[in-house]
Amino acid sequence: MTLDGEALEQLRKRARSGGADKYHAANAAKGKLFARERVALLVDEGSFVEDGLYANALADGLPADGVVTGTATIDGRQVCLMANDSTVKAGSWGARTVEKIIRIIERAYSTSVPMVYLVDSAGARITDQVDLFPGRRGAGKIFWNQVRASGSIPQVCALFGPSAAGGAYIPAFCDVVAMVDGNASMYLGSDRMVEMVTGEKTTLEAMGGAKVHTAESGVGHFLCKTEADALDVVKTYLSYLPANWTQQPPTAPAVDAPAKADLAALVPASERQAFDMRRYVKGLLDEGSFFEIQALWAKELTIGFGRLNGEVVGVLGNNSMFKGGVLFVDSADKATRFVQLCDAFNVPLLFLSDVPGFMVGSAVEKQGIIRHGAKMITAISEATVPKICVVVRKAYGAGLYAMAGPGFEPDATIALPTAKIAVMGAEAAVNAVYANKIAAIVDEAERAAFVAAKRAEYEQDIDVVRLASELVVDAIVEPHDLRAELIRRFAAARTKDRTFSRRRHGVTPV
Repeated sequence: MTLDGEALEQLRKRARSGGADKYHAANAAKGKLFARERVALLVDEGSFVEDGLYANALADGLPADGVVTGTATIDGRQVCLMANDSTVKAGSWGARTVEKIIRIIERAYSTSVPMVYLVDSAGARITDQVDLFPGRRGAGKIFWNQVRASGSIPQVCALFGPSAAGGAYIPAFCDVVAMVDGNASMYLGSDRMVEMVTGEKTTLEAMGGAKVHTAESGVGHFLCKTEADALDVVKTYLSYLPANWTQQPPTAPAVDAPAKADLAALVPASERQAFDMRRYVKGLLDEGSFFEIQALWAKELTIGFGRLNGEVVGVLGNNSMFKGGVLFVDSADKATRFVQLCDAFNVPLLFLSDVPGFMVGSAVEKQGIIRHGAKMITAISEATVPKICVVVRKAYGAGLYAMAGPGFEPDATIALPTAKIAVMGAEAAVNAVYANKIAAIVDEAERAAFVAAKRAEYEQDIDVVRLASELVVDAIVEPHDLRAELIRRFAAARTKDRTFSRRRHGVTPV
């Protein structure tokens, strides 16, 4: 086939126009942008270089075979990206769709730049299953490449529509997933398939919608109102990370903490009174720099990126506003993944401890709280980036271990004057040791006096000055000095040796 300039331009125009007008209109009615509009909004103007535009050009109604792939820059930094075109057979995968996705991930990995996934796909085309599903370059190769790239390059997904069946694993293998409320969904089987197999009547939204995955399952990380918001999440996320595992996170101009932040006033004197760790984090970091991740899921643990004097840090803080800050199965998993993410991309870790420990009881034991807690402690142990533990108010039981306590080789354990470190709180400890004696005291006043005396003894035993004198903590720092102390200590730890263990890899307590 010989093409003159006009014929080639027509072929190019058809490939770039996507599917039929009615599919564009249907998407617009749902507030959905065309795939190429999403790319244009995300990347620097004029930077996108497309590959595979003419994929399946000889077929009828399959422009670019339903996926846009190529390279571009975001804020001047190189990335690779793919974007499903849901106007072409609902963004479903054919053999060339799969090959294009495989190739762009391979390019991201080989050139050591971030990979961005703009997902809106109904899954595989069943009619093409022999060509796209089982072979060496079939759909499985997409996931193999994602796993190989994990921790080597950042991988971030914005989900605008469905991510169905096996395709749901593309978001699952990404570092973070931004989901557009009302349109985005992830599911292994459609509502019709679920009813056929299990008899359950459900909907895609109820089973795998954005709210479900960002607040209940934890597979999604950001719930976004609009597509523009989801694209902003992609940009912001990448702004905290290096291009690949061999580089350091990008610095930004140093900014002071909020002028009105009074860290001492944020922490109540009584450990029974809750306070919002998110406010504490924002008052400690450079103003406006905190980027919270998974804000709606396992809220008893607050995680996210921020900056101290312009340098990126990853923050984990127990939030007593939710479930008293106790660690549950989900919060342990949340911490595990975030610690591994930070360690992979050279982001120092700051632990802000106000933790009563892990949850107890038959329900959580049946959920595997020990196993999930072990995963968290494994991640803390294996992390070799600079890590500092700050005991803001309390660190009880295995919660101390899970928040990078002294036994886990933090670069420093810092205690605030309000800090308490113990196997358990005073009330629980006195009851555990003296339960029978307390029950035997008939006089109410005498019983109260006995309990108060024993609590005072216990509090003296775990006094923060005693802990410092025994070198359990490295420093006792006033709240108004904490930020400066952290800046100095993280700077000193920047060149630390990051070897950990003589092995290929550990056996994770999955």
